[in-house]
Amino acid sequence: MNLVKRIRKFLHWESSPTPQANLLPEIYPHLKAFRLPLIFTVLTMLIGTLGYIIIDGFTLMDAIYQTGITFTTVGFGEIAPISDAGRIFTITLIIAGFAVFSSAVGIMISELNRGHIIAILKERRMLYNIVRLKQHFVVCYHNDYSLEVTKQLRQNHIPFVVIDPRPEIHEWAIEHRYPTYLQAEPHAELTMLKAHLAAAKGIITMSKSIADNIAIIASVRLFEKEHFLPKPYYVISVADSMSDVEKLKKLGANTVVSPTKLTAQRVSAMATRPDMENLLEEFLYKSDNSLDMQEIEVPKYSWAVLKKLKETHIRQITNTSIIGITKKDGKFLSMPKGDVLITSECKLLVIGNENDIKVTKELLRRREKPKELKFV
Repeated sequence: MNLVKRIRKFLHWESSPTPQANLLPEIYPHLKAFRLPLIFTVLTMLIGTLGYIIIDGFTLMDAIYQTGITFTTVGFGEIAPISDAGRIFTITLIIAGFAVFSSAVGIMISELNRGHIIAILKERRMLYNIVRLKQHFVVCYHNDYSLEVTKQLRQNHIPFVVIDPRPEIHEWAIEHRYPTYLQAEPHAELTMLKAHLAAAKGIITMSKSIADNIAIIASVRLFEKEHFLPKPYYVISVADSMSDVEKLKKLGANTVVSPTKLTAQRVSAMATRPDMENLLEEFLYKSDNSLDMQEIEVPKYSWAVLKKLKETHIRQITNTSIIGITKKDGKFLSMPKGDVLITSECKLLVIGNENDIKVTKELLRRREKPKELKFV
C-alpha cells in the first residue's frame, strides 16, 4: 500500500472525492419489492436442481445447468435423456420460471415508473459534481434575488450550489443554467452535507420569508460548531425591515441586505447626482472592468503593523491605492494620509486590478520586511 501511495504521489494522481452524504440507504427501501421475486428465483433453482438429481440421477453440475436453461426458457434442449416424470417436472419448472420472471419485470417497471430510484441516482451523480467544488457559495431558495445573484457569480467564475425544496427546481436549473443544484430543505443537516458545506466559502439565503432565513442562519452556525470547522462561513441574507436586519445580524449573519433601503438610497442618489447614476454598474458591477475594490485584513504578524502608510510604499510596489482603513474597533477612516499608522487586524480598502490586489494581499501577509522596499 505504501508503494502504491508513493507511485500515486509521484504521478500526482488524486483519488476522486466522495460526498459526505451516502444516498445508498435511500435506495434500499425502494428495492424491498424485489425481495420476493429474488427468493422465488433461488427456491426455484434449488427445487429444480434437487428434482433433476432425484428424478433422473443428474450430477450436481448437470442438474444446475439443466435447471438454469429450463428456468430461463432459453431452449437449449436436454443435456441428457429425461424420463416422462422428468419432462413433467421440466414443464412445471418452465411455468414457474416464466411466472417469477414476469412478476420481476412487472415490479421493475412499476418502480421505474415511480421515478424514485432514477431520481436518487441522478442526485447521487450531482453530489459527485458538488463534492469537487471548493470555496463555493450555497444559494438557498430560487427566486428573483437568487437568480440575479447566480448570474453575477457565474460571470465572476465563482462556483455555487442552488438549494430549493420545490420539485420545479429541476426545470429552473435547466432554464437558468444552474450547473449544480439540490432539491432539499436548505436548513437540514443532511442537505448541508450534500451541498459540501465543509468546503464552501459561505452561504446566501435569499428567501422572502424571514423565518426561513432565521432557520438557515441558525442551522449553519450550529453546523460549524458540531463539525469543528476552523473558519466560520460568510453568511449573507436579505430582510425587508431594519428590525429584521438587526435580528439576522444578531443570529450570526455577516451581511444583511435590505432591498427597500438599497432602492431608496439608489433613487436618492439619482435625484441628487444624476451624473453618477451608472457609477456602480461601470465601476464595481461590470464584469469586463479591470478595476476592482477589496478589503484586506492586516494580520497580527505582518511586517506592516505599527508602520506609517507612507513607509510601506504599497502603491509604488503593488500599483494599488488605499482609499480607506477600518480600525479593529470598527471606526472607518476614508482617504487616509501618509502619516496614518497601520494597526494590527485593521482592514485596508484597496483599489486596483485583480492581480495587483492579489500581490498586495501576499505582501501584507509576510512576517519579514519585503526586499522590494530597498528599490523604492
